[in-house]
Amino acid sequence: MNLRYRTFTLADIPAAHALSQEFGWKHRLEDWRFSADTALGFVAQAGDVVVGTAMCWKYGEDRASLGHIIVSSRLQGRGIGRGLMERVLQELDPRITFLHATAAGKPLYEKLGFSECGLLEQYQGNVGKSVPIALLDGERLRAGSPADFPYLIELSARACGLERPALLSALLREGESVVIEREGEIIGFSVQRRFGLGHVIGPVVAQHARDDDRAKALIAYWLAAREGDFIRIDVPSGTPSGTPSGTRLTDWLSKQGLMRVDVCPKMVRNASAQAHRGAPDPVFRLYGLVSQAML
Repeated sequence: MNLRYRTFTLADIPAAHALSQEFGWKHRLEDWRFSADTALGFVAQAGDVVVGTAMCWKYGEDRASLGHIIVSSRLQGRGIGRGLMERVLQELDPRITFLHATAAGKPLYEKLGFSECGLLEQYQGNVGKSVPIALLDGERLRAGSPADFPYLIELSARACGLERPALLSALLREGESVVIEREGEIIGFSVQRRFGLGHVIGPVVAQHARDDDRAKALIAYWLAAREGDFIRIDVPSGTPSGTPSGTRLTDWLSKQGLMRVDVCPKMVRNASAQAHRGAPDPVFRLYGLVSQAML
């Protein structure tokens, strides 16, 4: 087999999209383009055919994430996934690097030095009748505006521990945002955008509150606007030991018509897994991810 590895280009988007469809991914061509515009990627090519992909996102001076790691089903077991991973990790070392693993991919990631540090729950479905969440006195929801974007990017960095202004700027331009405001200060926000079969909500960032009502209000805003539509949200849910992460969203999301369809481990490399369990910030929490790949 004449196999070679090279950098991912925009011309590879249709082939990458076809590979992802082979595994039942619902990504659109536009979703792949957003990833390609914000990431560095590699492909494995057999002759003229793209048979594997991997992408990475660099955050700040010392963090990164991995995703979109796919190898054609007819060529699995030949070391192509490892070859892609080795090239991505060579690009990223010595950054602290995160990924969300599939059951099939986890053994390879462990061999490459990744350790499990958390969990993610994927919820999706067609939205039922959503009931608005009452906020505390003095708090209100309003649409986000470009003037808010620098502060929303700062809040996101606090909540997830990642400096990623370029990615968040692109995301905020691509989607719509809503904020919670108290006495003129923004204390939470969420973003929704077109993705896959419908829309995705994320990130969701808010000051921690009893019963996580601020996060629920930020999500319910979009659910009310998208009644009957297909919605997805990826929720960080806890640690490998099963310790709760402090979010009470999961049962509530099920009541809104969004069913849990997947649970996958979050893994880290070049750092202690123990150091990356739990919330990075004591005040602002991350309740919904941008995506499994981008965190």
